[in-house]
Amino acid sequence: MQNLDPEWCVQRLAQLDFSNDLFHGALDLAAADVRNCTDFDAPAMAGFTFWSRTNRYLAETLDPDGWGHTSRDSILRMIHPSMSHAVTAISAQGGVGDLNARVKSKNPKGPAMARLVERNGQFAFLSHDEVLYGRELDQIPTWCLLYKWDKGVISAELSLPIKMNGKFVDEWQERIPLVLPGLGDPGADIALLDDPGDDSGPDVVVELLGG
Repeated sequence: MQNLDPEWCVQRLAQLDFSNDLFHGALDLAAADVRNCTDFDAPAMAGFTFWSRTNRYLAETLDPDGWGHTSRDSILRMIHPSMSHAVTAISAQGGVGDLNARVKSKNPKGPAMARLVERNGQFAFLSHDEVLYGRELDQIPTWCLLYKWDKGVISAELSLPIKMNGKFVDEWQERIPLVLPGLGDPGADIALLDDPGDDSGPDVVVELLGG
């Protein structure tokens, strides 16, 4: 059982150079942006906007402190100045913020996310990533800011993924619940198509018609 003590969670976030205020601010601003979506927008606009803007506001806050930014493979990441870890925001389902319940990514992920989660690959020669970041980008542990909207309430946690089953990230080395008092309701489902996907192409379902 992981530690549920709120003070421990605050201290653990600080060890990673994060805070509840950082994540609360990014999620709150993203929720405000979603409220500008209307029925005349594309059906997936609210979810895509929330995903993109949450990552944007994280980036705008962390950038002045020397964090690096990459959007490779449509995975929006901010990289710690020491290259020790990175962070990205994605929607989730299940018991987000509840360490007694299982949680997994809401939307299917492709091979780029699988490589990131598994942190596979060792290279014998100095690569482009090592020149830029000091190590292979996929080898930098990436924490996920997991968020979920349910009946007007947004819950969130910061978790370190270690395995995907199928196309969903669902195994975590560590989970840190976040305290989000007074977080504004975006007023819409923010989980629908919350990223463009990193797969090589769409999954096509073919149905044979009789006759």
